[in-house]
Amino acid sequence: MSGLLGVAVLGAGHMGADHVRRLDRVVSGARVAAVADPDSERAKAAVGGIGGVVVHTDVEAALDAPGVEAVLVASPGEAHEEALLAAFARGLPVLCEKPMVPDSAGALRVVEAEARLGRRLAQIGFMRRYDAEYQRLKSLLDGGRLGRPLMLHCVHRNVSSPPHFTSAMLLSSSVSHEIDAARWLLGQELSAVSVLRPRPSAGAPKGLQDPQFVVFETEGGALVDVEVFVNCGFGYEVRCEAVCEAGSARIGDARTMVVTAAGAATEEVPQDYLVRFADAYDRQVQTWVDATRRGRVTGPGSWDGYAASAVAEAGVRALETGARTPVELAPRPALHDDPA
Repeated sequence: MSGLLGVAVLGAGHMGADHVRRLDRVVSGARVAAVADPDSERAKAAVGGIGGVVVHTDVEAALDAPGVEAVLVASPGEAHEEALLAAFARGLPVLCEKPMVPDSAGALRVVEAEARLGRRLAQIGFMRRYDAEYQRLKSLLDGGRLGRPLMLHCVHRNVSSPPHFTSAMLLSSSVSHEIDAARWLLGQELSAVSVLRPRPSAGAPKGLQDPQFVVFETEGGALVDVEVFVNCGFGYEVRCEAVCEAGSARIGDARTMVVTAAGAATEEVPQDYLVRFADAYDRQVQTWVDATRRGRVTGPGSWDGYAASAVAEAGVRALETGARTPVELAPRPALHDDPA
């Protein structure tokens, strides 16, 4: 491919608008060819004067727009299955934000549809795999210097949750990142989930079980715990510590700017995932564009998206029942036998 990769961005909300900006101003080798959103005014605002972009309220119209060669899906999760299948039908490579499809049955349909094509088209937006700290931890664990990993201790905190957020969404939306990161870091599937429920924070909306303490078991015998607290009130924090046979390693303590004035020192705490993981998002999209222009698909695939949805569903059942819940995965299609 000699020219710029023409990308249709589906969804013009917080995430979609940021990807439009990224494709136009940060990433090389690509251009925004079309944007689709049910709210045409929101789509026009996201485009913000970028030349040569067509705006649609219909997904298929955007996919069929002149110059579209690839798709970035940033619409709400419930719209992802339709968008992915429409892109597959046109042979268009896709970068799809997580969750790939919120329910595991729909996610499995996507996996099976891609397998029938006989080639990969989808990369799923688990951007932590592109974060410099996570990549260093992955390299360290793969190198074996610390011995076999025994446990991962994870923290996932947000300033506040959106008005529509439910107790189940702490698992299906927030912890989905830890689910994928654990599978990737350890190279193992997650086999069972338990969810402990401390008393809700006074800062949590009425009826929201926040925080939660989630424990995953892996097929290889390691344990992964996640403190998820989406109304902590003070900042966006993500940390992960790997405890291994011969040592441990922790990420997420990287310091930001420290301001000293009036007899005190204060340190900035990121307030948003788009701030904390800005470089990871940039690197993820650039890697996707580069691979697509070479006719390749890399990174986390549709099987990873399906596995995350299946584990999250087991987590929701564990939250509702209070019981340890096994994870049930379908047989893995041949197309997806190789790890991403």
